[in-house]
Amino acid sequence: MKKLISIISKSAFSLTFIMIFFTNCKKKDVEVSLEVQNKEAIINYANIVLATYEDSYTSAVAMQQKVDAFVAAPTAQGLTDCKNAWLAARNVYGQTEAFRFYGGPIDGDDGLEGYINGWPMDENAIDYVAGNATAGLINDAVTYPNITKTVILDLNEVASETSIFTGWHAVEFLLWGQDLSTTSAGTRPHTDFLTTGGTAQNQARRRTYLKVVTDLLIEHLQIVQNAWKTGSVYRESFVNNPDVPTIMGNIFTGIGSLCKGELAGERMLVAVELQDQENEHSCFSDNTTNDIKMNFLGIKSVYLGTYTRLDGSKITGKSFAEITQTFDKTKADAVITAFANVDTKISLIPLVFDQAIINNPTKILDAVEALKTCSDKLADASIVLKAKL
Repeated sequence: MKKLISIISKSAFSLTFIMIFFTNCKKKDVEVSLEVQNKEAIINYANIVLATYEDSYTSAVAMQQKVDAFVAAPTAQGLTDCKNAWLAARNVYGQTEAFRFYGGPIDGDDGLEGYINGWPMDENAIDYVAGNATAGLINDAVTYPNITKTVILDLNEVASETSIFTGWHAVEFLLWGQDLSTTSAGTRPHTDFLTTGGTAQNQARRRTYLKVVTDLLIEHLQIVQNAWKTGSVYRESFVNNPDVPTIMGNIFTGIGSLCKGELAGERMLVAVELQDQENEHSCFSDNTTNDIKMNFLGIKSVYLGTYTRLDGSKITGKSFAEITQTFDKTKADAVITAFANVDTKISLIPLVFDQAIINNPTKILDAVEALKTCSDKLADASIVLKAKL
């Protein structure tokens, strides 16, 4: 009897050991599978980042060509062409905002974000404004006899965070001028740039400034783009970093921070609370609502692992959405539902954002809440993927 009990005990122990062994193996296989899939998704993310920056650079160069033609021979149609090119290029760049907030090439210690997309800006640092016809660097030939890249870069954000002299919004202000209308964007006339007989002083300096600041934007976009090219130091250190959870954490910090703190908070809620158009992102062109849409499209591209290029081709591969769906369908579905809700709420924001913050803030606030919820759902997904947030 004791021998039988001994045999049974040994058999039970063996069975238990086998069960534990296979359970641990299965758990280890799952962990290995998750890490492998995460690495694949990280590579796909890097491909999407590069493609988006390449398209941003390409569209900005197209704008530069319009600016060059306009500066050479200012006409009303030429100014309109510049504006349309700015809007097209801006919509591409807006999607790249999802690649920020974790110290990458765009906003690390030596990042160029402040030169590329500094905002909000005190426009009277650059040119005339209502009530002050001699405001700005353009109208100060005594202190700044030459308008050069060095002069503009040295002044950027020195006096204050709003003393912006470079980037998208500096170009925007030069093209549209102040937005003083309740029904349209800024209405700067092309005659501000005429060689003779213009409508404002220092037309030649204004043309020079527009040319120089546009060229600087192109140079800075190219630097950021190159940082993500295959074989570059930053890209290789990013995709080959053995600390996969930290890289994952960076990626989700980027989209989560844009979704809640930056987009829902700084770019939307602050504007509503202060009811001041100076706090809308693209306040001269009335492109703020499109900015919001493009920022969110960038967030979705990162999570869903797909980006549609300017030529219509797609960059796609292993996605964080797919991996989350495999390991936790409930949390994965929650993100997709949150995406759909944000899309709906943003679509209801009037295009003239500066009037909506005063006359119809509820639509904006509804979108703010949807974005906050979406950020929380993305954080839940990151936990499934074991990202270090």
